[in-house]
Amino acid sequence: MSMNNQGRPTKASDAMDANVKTFTGNKALMIEEALSFEVGDLSGSGVDLQEPSGEYDRLGGLKRNNMIGLPGLSEPEAMRHFVRLSQKNYAIDMGPFPLGSCTMKHNPRLNEKVARLPGFADLHPLAPESAAQGALELIDTLAFWLKELTGMPAVAMSPKAGAHGELCGMMAIKAALEARGEAGKRVRVLAPESAHGTNPATAVLCGFKVESIPGDGTGRVDLEALKEKLGDDVAGIMVTNPNTCGLFERDIRAIADAVHEAGGYFYCDGANFNAIAGKVKPGDLGVDAMHINLHKTFSTPHGGGGPGAGPTVLSEALAPFAPLPYVSLEDGKYGLVETLHHAEAEDSGETLGRLTAFHGQMGMFTRALSYMMSHGKDGLKQASEDAVLNANYVLARLKSEMTPSFDGPCMHEALFDDRFLKDTGVETIDFAKAMIDEGYHPMTMYFPLVVHGAMLVEPTESESKRELDLFCDALLSLAKRAKAGETESFKAAPVYAPRRRLDETAAARHPVLRWSPPQKAEAAE
Repeated sequence: MSMNNQGRPTKASDAMDANVKTFTGNKALMIEEALSFEVGDLSGSGVDLQEPSGEYDRLGGLKRNNMIGLPGLSEPEAMRHFVRLSQKNYAIDMGPFPLGSCTMKHNPRLNEKVARLPGFADLHPLAPESAAQGALELIDTLAFWLKELTGMPAVAMSPKAGAHGELCGMMAIKAALEARGEAGKRVRVLAPESAHGTNPATAVLCGFKVESIPGDGTGRVDLEALKEKLGDDVAGIMVTNPNTCGLFERDIRAIADAVHEAGGYFYCDGANFNAIAGKVKPGDLGVDAMHINLHKTFSTPHGGGGPGAGPTVLSEALAPFAPLPYVSLEDGKYGLVETLHHAEAEDSGETLGRLTAFHGQMGMFTRALSYMMSHGKDGLKQASEDAVLNANYVLARLKSEMTPSFDGPCMHEALFDDRFLKDTGVETIDFAKAMIDEGYHPMTMYFPLVVHGAMLVEPTESESKRELDLFCDALLSLAKRAKAGETESFKAAPVYAPRRRLDETAAARHPVLRWSPPQKAEAAE
C-alpha cells in the first residue's frame, strides 16, 4: 500500500472505495445533506403562530395571496441542517488557508471577546454621540495608530472594504486634480500588469483611462517602461507593494518620485500590508494614498462577503480631500464631523463629501485595535517578519519538486507556476483538486495572470513549523505523483470530498438560483 509519511493512503484504490454506496447516502461522519426545501414541509411551520385578528391591511392591497413557500423545520432539524453544512466548509480553524494575496490568518479569540462586549456589540448605529463616547474614542485611537504605522498624516475610516478604500483614495486624487483645475486634462492612470483586478476597475469607475505597465524579468515594475508612459495627462499610478507576485518593489521610491515629478499621485494598494507592517512606513516611500485591509493585516479572516474594513491613509497633499464623516475631539468630547457646515470641515478644505452611510465597520475596528494593543509595536513587527519567514520556508521546501516563478527570496507569499507539470497531463486545476483530498484548501490558482498556471501560497505568520512541514510534504508528494504518471487519479480528484468535481464553467454560465419542487411523474408526461 502506498502511504505518505503520515501513514495515510494517498490513492483512492489504497483506501476504502470512496464511491461505496450506502442506503442513506452517508459515509460514516460524512453526512449527506439535502436542501432545506427538501427536508422541510412547505405547507407547515415549526412554530405555532396565532392568526392575527382585528388587523387592517397596511400593505396597500399587496398582501400575499398564496403560501410563502419556505420550508417549515423543527428546531432540531434546523440546527442539524446548518451544523452539517458547516462541517462541509473548510475554515482557518481547521487547518492552513494558503490563499495568496488574501492573508487568511488566525483570528485571536481575545479579539472576539472584546468585540462582543455589550458596549460595542449592542451599540446602535443611530445612538447619540453622548452615548457612544467609548466607540468614538476607539475609532480615533485606531486611526492614530494607523497613521503611526504608515507615516501618513490623515486617514479615512469609513471605507467598508479594500476595493471601497481604493475608491476613496482615487476619489481623493480626482478631487485634488479638480482643485488644481486639471481634472479634464489628467485622465490616465497607470497600473502594473500584475495589479489586483480591482485597481483598474476602480480607476475606470472614477472616470480615468487605464494603461498597463509591463513587468521586468524579476517580476517587478519595469521602471524604464513606466517613465516612457509618463506625461502631463497622467493622474497617477496604482501599485501594490509587496506586489501580487509576492515581491517587494525595489524601485518604489524611484517610481513615486517619477510620478510626482510628472504631476501625478501615487496610490498604493495596501492588501499586502501584512508583510511590512511595523517594518516600513508607506509614507516614507512617497505614497499619497493607501487602503489598509483591517480584516487581513489586523486579523479576522474575510470570506463569504464580509465583514471587512478598508481605512485609507492620505498624504499631506490629499488630506484636505478626506471624506466625511470623521471623528473630532473638542472640549474633551468626541463627535462626528458630518457636514460641510461644521467649522472644522470648512477649515479642512475641499472634502470629497460623504463616502458611505455611517462610519465604517465597528466590529472590525474593535478587533483591529484589540490585535494591535495585544501585540504591541514589537509584536506587529514580528508578525510581519514571521509571515515573510514562513513564505520563504515554503519556497525553500517546495522548489525541489515545484517551479518558483522568479529567482531569489520572496516576501509574504511564494509564487509557483506549472512548468513542473509539463508533459504530465496534469494541469494546475487538477493539482488544486488533489489538494482537497489531502485535506487542504487549494492556494490561489491562476493568479497573478502574468504567470502561466500560477499557484500563489501565503502561509501567513499563523502557521507553526509542524503545520508548514505537513503542508509542504503533501504538496511534494502530489508533485512526485504527477511526475510519476498518476494522471488519472488527478483527473478524478477530489474523491473524498462531499461532492466530486463540478463543471464550474457550466455552473457559472447557467447558474440555478431558484429551487423548484420536482415534477410529479404524471405532470411530466
